[in-house]
Amino acid sequence: MVNLQEKLSLLPAKPGCYLMKNDAGEIIYVGKAKVLKNRVRSYFTGSHDEKTQRLVANITDFEYIITDSPTEALILECNLIKQYKPQYNILLKDDKTYPYLKITNETHPRLDVVRKVHKDHGRYFGPYPSAQAAHETKRLLSRIYPLRKCKTMKNRPCLYFHMGQCFAPCNETVDVQKYESIVADITRFLKGDYRSLCNDLKDKMHRASEALDFERAKDFRDQIAAIQAIMEKQKIILTDNLDRDIFGYYAQNGWMCVQVFFMRQGKLIERDVSLFKHYGEEQEDFMSFVSQYYHENHALPKEILLPEMDESLLLDDALALEDWLSIKVKVPQRGPKKELVELASKNARVAVEERFLFLEKDFNRTHKAIEDIGNAFNIEIPKRIEAFDNSNIQGTDPVSAMVVYIDGKPARKEYRKYKVRTVEGADDYSTMREVIRRRYMRVLKDNLPLPDLIVIDGGKGHISSVIDVLENELGLDIPICGLKKNREHKTEQILFGKEAQVIPLERSSEAFYLLQRIQEEVHRFAITFHRQTKSKNTFTSALDNIKGVGEKRRKALLKHFGSLQKIREASVEDFRQIGIGDVLAKQIIDALNDKP
Repeated sequence: MVNLQEKLSLLPAKPGCYLMKNDAGEIIYVGKAKVLKNRVRSYFTGSHDEKTQRLVANITDFEYIITDSPTEALILECNLIKQYKPQYNILLKDDKTYPYLKITNETHPRLDVVRKVHKDHGRYFGPYPSAQAAHETKRLLSRIYPLRKCKTMKNRPCLYFHMGQCFAPCNETVDVQKYESIVADITRFLKGDYRSLCNDLKDKMHRASEALDFERAKDFRDQIAAIQAIMEKQKIILTDNLDRDIFGYYAQNGWMCVQVFFMRQGKLIERDVSLFKHYGEEQEDFMSFVSQYYHENHALPKEILLPEMDESLLLDDALALEDWLSIKVKVPQRGPKKELVELASKNARVAVEERFLFLEKDFNRTHKAIEDIGNAFNIEIPKRIEAFDNSNIQGTDPVSAMVVYIDGKPARKEYRKYKVRTVEGADDYSTMREVIRRRYMRVLKDNLPLPDLIVIDGGKGHISSVIDVLENELGLDIPICGLKKNREHKTEQILFGKEAQVIPLERSSEAFYLLQRIQEEVHRFAITFHRQTKSKNTFTSALDNIKGVGEKRRKALLKHFGSLQKIREASVEDFRQIGIGDVLAKQIIDALNDKP
């Protein structure tokens, strides 16, 4: 049996990589550290979030490899992840390579789409986010420029020669200067200079038209349209014409999306989207992704832009990346560069949220979610779930709300709102008691269906309050689940039963997501009701006391003027625009200004 405490005491205060193992001796996680002693010990001391706890619970042993610098640790981490493919690391797919356009370094050069960048003196352009984008650009250029098409030259001209799309070096002697001119034109085009090519094609189109060669003129027109179609996809963002890769990410419920914007010659040409499960700290996992992204055969930009993160982590990893790749790694603080990073992060957030919206609409996964909840709580499948949440501000205008989920989907017609009657001040437990009592007394009286599970927004005290009312006052035995939030108002713990035991549901599971969605829905419903109640009490009570002002006129007044203060300051003539006569208008103004 490995004594982890002894091994921890022997850790060196040097940079390196650590390899965590499970009881079968398998490497389940690889990480890097500026100081191995501090980083590895942190896994076994203090508190951690649910994801890290799950990782630590499976660690029975570890190894470490010392390096001479953080940069070497960064490179070694990438190699170890690729070698061992650990369960809890972010893993870029083996086939996650990006296409490039290449002008070959040959006597008779070709334009080709390739997946790897070699040191062969060829000219590489890209990367392109998809093979389709690369081949589309190649087809366009191949129609315009007569470079060699075949990999192995034959002894006679092919169809491309007769179509005017190849010089036929297999049969004709081609001037080297022609090749150099064409390569220069293609290079300018791929670096973003479209105007000169379009102008040349327009001149050729006009000359062909003047010569009554309308078929040839039509070909030039189609080529110009194809170029313009590509140009429309590319938005000029920055004017310094640098090649950049811009990273943004978003993590939620055990899933992470990283989006990379490719900017070439100041133009945002497209993006790459990666969506995957993650288990470690989100910032560390994101930087691990960035490191692996540049690990093999990737044509480097001049600059990498990253989002803001923890300062110490970002500084170490950014410096290591700069040292390794020999390019600038920046975290913009303001201006258009920062806006681009934020745009990438916003797109990442949309991608993650879209994934969960898809889960919500997927019946099979939703059904599995309620099955998993039943298994986790050791109860029957909770086909009917009723959830409660309270809302007040410092005890004023207290309200509560209930939402109902049937077969994992919201049953909005069964939602209910409650104005708290018996509780004064911000007493959350007493409020919960009152609302539970009122709800299930009505259920028993009207013979309504009982829920299979009650979900409340709160912890152990809330659960105890609900159980006391149900069992001791109403004689009901209904399973109770409490959802406890952290300081960021996100679901931190799932508690169940009379003992309020913590149920370790995976955050990436459909079951966890369904419970979290229910919690967010009842919170939204409660807080919306509270705002409506508070708004009515605050802004309409003075109008309610005025004879001749009913609900319809009250709404019209507030909609037109915006506030009571503006109604007070209005003239009699201002009221005519909403159909209120001068006599009533004067009564309203006098009443609001306390005039007899």
